[in-house]
Amino acid sequence: MGLARDAILEALENLTAEELKKFKLKLLSVPLRDGFGRIPRGTLLAMDAIDLTDKMVSFYLEEYGAELTALVLRDMGMQESAERLQQASSKGPGAMPVAPAAAARPAPLQMAAKPGLHFVDRHRAALITRVTDVAGVLDALYGLVLNEEQYQAVQAESTNALKMRKLFSFTPAWNQACKDLFLQALRDTQPYLVADLEQS
Repeated sequence: MGLARDAILEALENLTAEELKKFKLKLLSVPLRDGFGRIPRGTLLAMDAIDLTDKMVSFYLEEYGAELTALVLRDMGMQESAERLQQASSKGPGAMPVAPAAAARPAPLQMAAKPGLHFVDRHRAALITRVTDVAGVLDALYGLVLNEEQYQAVQAESTNALKMRKLFSFTPAWNQACKDLFLQALRDTQPYLVADLEQS
């Protein structure tokens, strides 16, 4: 990990102040994959290239963050920058550039088909919309994976879906063990949901 993050940062640092401003405005309206939220406008507009890179990875994970960045660059007419970004962030030389339509509307099973993706990453969208006992999950993770500030930040959200989305905003920094604890918390509090997702 880190290859895509570095590529995003390099692409954003190569923009002029005016281009970066235009990039952020376009990012507010670009179509997003299901299950992903938009970075709040007030937060987004004040960011420099480094902060924006961190926020992109936090909200969209590295791979999709790189796709989105390339999509917006193409929309700005910066084809060469988008191409460079995708080459730098791809895992191998044979990776194909993502067409704008494919980046905006991927096949529903695209993420599930990737080997090595953890259960909680694979089923992110479903978990955001279907988990009902968020408090139980938070209590299980508190002190092990979540600190006090993160716990309170999730609790402050008004609906279960928003709470789960906020919880997922912390997962890019988690290792395998943290995600395993998250899955165990889900098994303990939502066993039928986990069973259903495992069969899908």
